[in-house]
Amino acid sequence: MSHQATAVSGGKSALFYALPVVSLMAGLATRFAAPPVEDMPFLFEILASAVVTALLLSTVFAVLHHAEEVADHVGEPYGTLLLTLAVTAIEVSIIVAAMLHGENNPTLARESVFSTVMIVCSGLVGACLTLGGLRHGHQDLKRQGTSAFLSVLVALSVLTLVLPNYTLGTVPGAFSTAQLAFVSGLAVLLYAAFVFAQTVSSREDFVENLSSPAERVERSADGRRVGVNALLLVSGLLGVVLLAEQVAAGVENGLAALQVRQADAIMGALIASLVLMPEALSAIRAASNNELQRSLNVALGSACATIGLTIPGVAAASLISGRQLMLGLGPGDSVLLVLALATSVLSFGTGRTTVLTGLVHLVVFVSYLFLIAVP
Repeated sequence: MSHQATAVSGGKSALFYALPVVSLMAGLATRFAAPPVEDMPFLFEILASAVVTALLLSTVFAVLHHAEEVADHVGEPYGTLLLTLAVTAIEVSIIVAAMLHGENNPTLARESVFSTVMIVCSGLVGACLTLGGLRHGHQDLKRQGTSAFLSVLVALSVLTLVLPNYTLGTVPGAFSTAQLAFVSGLAVLLYAAFVFAQTVSSREDFVENLSSPAERVERSADGRRVGVNALLLVSGLLGVVLLAEQVAAGVENGLAALQVRQADAIMGALIASLVLMPEALSAIRAASNNELQRSLNVALGSACATIGLTIPGVAAASLISGRQLMLGLGPGDSVLLVLALATSVLSFGTGRTTVLTGLVHLVVFVSYLFLIAVP
């Protein structure tokens, strides 16, 4: 029986090591060698989409495995920060590539960033708090660290997604060149200061239990294996993003054929969901294991990085290419954004969360989804 369990475990481990490479190769093949989705026969398009989706979902679990291996080696909050930065860097590259090589879509960055913030602050946080509350009754968190997350997130969100509607330098919803460069610089500086506080000056505010020197020595003993995990993590993330683009392309063609309203908002939500999937699973698993602070580090860190790094990245591409960038949200989306942020501030103010706390966030998330379908 033990031999059978060992064989199953070994097969699972081998699969986790193979999937990131396979998904990356498949993603590159579909991106550069395969014919466009719209040129495929209908039945073949459905079959190809099903295979790509299955490979995508399987790779997400492999990415999660390697992310946890790296996190265990480097300790918190460095492990979750590594996953966050990797996902955000890939998301920036997708948006910039679409801006420079595709048809000009000035709202692409806005929809992607807004979708990420809403999915994280209402959907992902709500799921983590609800599942954690059902399993453990109530969960405690570090108020200092969570307050730092929220203060950075509120400042970045309002500066980049709301303020453009009220400036006078150009058309409503857009920054002038000087304003865009100024706000992008502020975003980078604020996020860099936050990362310094999270990893150096105030690390204890973001970690429930700091590791002992003996644990750090034990973690550093097998650096070569963790290096492989890190490489496979990046490969898997690249594969997930490339495959997600193919899935999204099929959905986009379907929405266009059906003449669905709010197609941009739906695509933004879909792409954000696919890209965030590894982080979402990591956060939900941490909350289920009664590691709420680690769960929030992953979830809220993703939202902060999305605004703090994505907006400056696409702003630089916009300034270099001369393409217009519309960042200001509409009235309805602005209300939803403020509601999600205000709910987060109130939810974490006591330092303790319950099932009710999570359900409040999920109500906001369901409202966001409903208003995409019925604007």
